[in-house]
Amino acid sequence: MQKLIILSVVATMMFSCKNEQDNLGKDIVVPVTVSTVKSGTIEEFIDISGTVSPVKEVQLKAEVPGNYQLRDNPATGRTYSLGDRVGEGSEIIEISDQEYENNIKLNSLKLNQEITKQVFDKQQSLYDKGGVTLSELKNAEINYINANYSYEDAVLRLQKMHVKSPFAGVIVDLPYFTPGVKVETNALLVKIMDYSKLYLEVNLPEKSMGKTKPGQLVRVTNYTLPGDTLTGTITQLSPAIDPETRSYKGIIVVSNPKLQLRPGMYIKGEIVVASAKQVIVVPKDIIVSKQRGNSVFVVEKGVALERVVEFGIENPREVEIVSGLKEGEQLVVKGFETLRDRSKVKETK
Repeated sequence: MQKLIILSVVATMMFSCKNEQDNLGKDIVVPVTVSTVKSGTIEEFIDISGTVSPVKEVQLKAEVPGNYQLRDNPATGRTYSLGDRVGEGSEIIEISDQEYENNIKLNSLKLNQEITKQVFDKQQSLYDKGGVTLSELKNAEINYINANYSYEDAVLRLQKMHVKSPFAGVIVDLPYFTPGVKVETNALLVKIMDYSKLYLEVNLPEKSMGKTKPGQLVRVTNYTLPGDTLTGTITQLSPAIDPETRSYKGIIVVSNPKLQLRPGMYIKGEIVVASAKQVIVVPKDIIVSKQRGNSVFVVEKGVALERVVEFGIENPREVEIVSGLKEGEQLVVKGFETLRDRSKVKETK
């Protein structure tokens, strides 16, 4: 009996202390900053980063030995140099070798082409009149075809002495050679890039596979372009997951018409995988995670009310609230860390 009395007294004292603590907690006024809940726009995106490379680049090497001569750039009036833009088919370097040209015998091959053509035409006319056999006509045709091949091959061999850009681009490497010096076959002469479009290889997390697809928008930024954003597009996606990294490969092409980005630059980007307009959006850092779910606090008549909320679209900075909040409510954005449901609060700026 005595033990029961003691336990009853202890329980009464503990209950009394709890009530005193609760009452004390209710009397404390917590300063908070609030913001009116409004509808807005939110995007879900995947962060990517990496080094960009040009979509087009080429190293032009000497295909024949000969004397080096750097050509003049019509746009500047001086010889080509690093950073110069070149058009498709622009001749940048000429290799000269009189002995090489003589051995090709272009003029005699051209003359032989004309002669065999005349013979073939004559044989064709005679065959139509019954003057020659089919065999004689075919032999004349074969001679003409072979003469054509020989002449065209000679033209191609001579073209190797004129180093031309295969596409419009920018000279990014131009090894120096003394004018007139002999260069050997396979010597690097010039490197050209077209970086009006750049590409980036990225490894995307396995969990995002169902969210990405070719054609999706990518926003691209670089520290050298403060406040400026370029546009990219996913062009290719691998269907295979790397078992070691649990990721899959994607190719992103970035539009760079003003050549603001340079090949080799490190960039950051965001692949937009979902978006929503006219929805309630709140900062992610004001969400309080509890055992029963994610919560925020709103203020009504000087009292903080805890609201359990459900998420929709989210990104590293913001989250869409699909239930638990209404437009016009006063949302606590600062001072929420020590709040409990029905805590007294004082709004501050």
